[in-house]
Amino acid sequence: MDNVHLENFRCFRERQDVRLAPLTLLVGENSTGKTSFLALLRALWDVAFQEIVPDFREAPYDLGAFPEIAHKRGGRGGQADSFVAGFDREMRQPSRSRGRAVKASFKATFKERRRHPFPVTRSLSKPGTWLEASVEEDGGCTISFSHRNSSVRTHKSPRLSSDDARLIPFVIPIMEISRELRDGGENSPETATANAVTEAESLVRSFRPLVSRGRNRRPFANAPVRSRPRRTYDPIRVAQDSEGEYIPSYLASEFHRNRESWTNLKVALEKFGQASGLFDEITVKSLGKTEGTPFQLEVRKSSKRAKGPRRNLIDVGYGVSQALPVLTELLREGAPEMFLLQQPEVHLHPKAQAALGSLFCELAALGRQIVVETHSDYIIDRVRMDLRDQKSPLKPDDVSILYFEPGDLAVNIHSIRLDEMGNVVDAPDGYRQFFMEELRRSIGI
Repeated sequence: MDNVHLENFRCFRERQDVRLAPLTLLVGENSTGKTSFLALLRALWDVAFQEIVPDFREAPYDLGAFPEIAHKRGGRGGQADSFVAGFDREMRQPSRSRGRAVKASFKATFKERRRHPFPVTRSLSKPGTWLEASVEEDGGCTISFSHRNSSVRTHKSPRLSSDDARLIPFVIPIMEISRELRDGGENSPETATANAVTEAESLVRSFRPLVSRGRNRRPFANAPVRSRPRRTYDPIRVAQDSEGEYIPSYLASEFHRNRESWTNLKVALEKFGQASGLFDEITVKSLGKTEGTPFQLEVRKSSKRAKGPRRNLIDVGYGVSQALPVLTELLREGAPEMFLLQQPEVHLHPKAQAALGSLFCELAALGRQIVVETHSDYIIDRVRMDLRDQKSPLKPDDVSILYFEPGDLAVNIHSIRLDEMGNVVDAPDGYRQFFMEELRRSIGI
């Protein structure tokens, strides 16, 4: 996602247009909508890429029902009867246009259905081509299509099942478009038909690659409070969860079943552990001879002269166990391309927080999209310095800071850029105002 648009969603009344980058940092006071924004990103992903009705109450987010999600204007203003959200992304044109990138857009309008937000309209568009699916009150779906200067064509799709969370896929109107244009007689010559269908297919295909590579590409979203460390773990079924309860069993499974994957992950974890000062080594200690027996996680810190003793995870402080789920998700094989992280710095020393900033830069430079809600100046400053010092291939346009500024019964999101020296560009007056006031007070100005 390159840009996100939203209106009448939670605490955002006016239309907000914000820039997402490979690395995006969400900053601002508590209760200014940062977590709601993360939840909206995942919901948009579900609607656009998986064509399902999003669950705004799925962990780690619980935004409530429609009355809690649509913006309340206050006083006699009432509540909005719908909210709108969407995003842009680049899509590559066919080789005949020399790979020229064009902007493709997705937009959805949500209204209340059974007290929950339902995407009553969805649209895909790019220059010259537009597709829209509208769900009627009776569950029927109307597909509209326009290509170049042609008139808008519509098609009625079958009624949706009342308990079906899946939406009518956009591939259905493409088949109907092809049939209708072929039957259009003199007004739809064969070349025009082929071009229209090709453009529609390429547009839909630009929103499908994330779910067509054989594994779930859904964004990973973590909870701000992660799992508690245990002295001994019993193996459980490896199933992803936002609090990282499954991570110890995942590490043990990799240790027993896939030594190459385990070795690569172990090296990556230890590299971060050394940079952050959290640990130098991490290992799985099996308490039996088979995979199904209890196990322990152990870490070790060493000095320049000697290796230290291996210590149980529960005996080394809370920071390691809180960071481990996020680190494993970021560094494991088969990780998704998009991460929605809430306060990954929880329980971490400033040195480890800064190391997270460097890790985010490294991964974003490799093609991941990382969106981080954070209250850590150490993460932000490390990103700025690594950008300035060219510690990774990340460029200024690859970083976006979104400042959530509270206003009169609503919040405005400011998209802030960094220059090549890591300096903040065109920040609003309220950005970091508290920190500056604290600094002046501390030095007696």
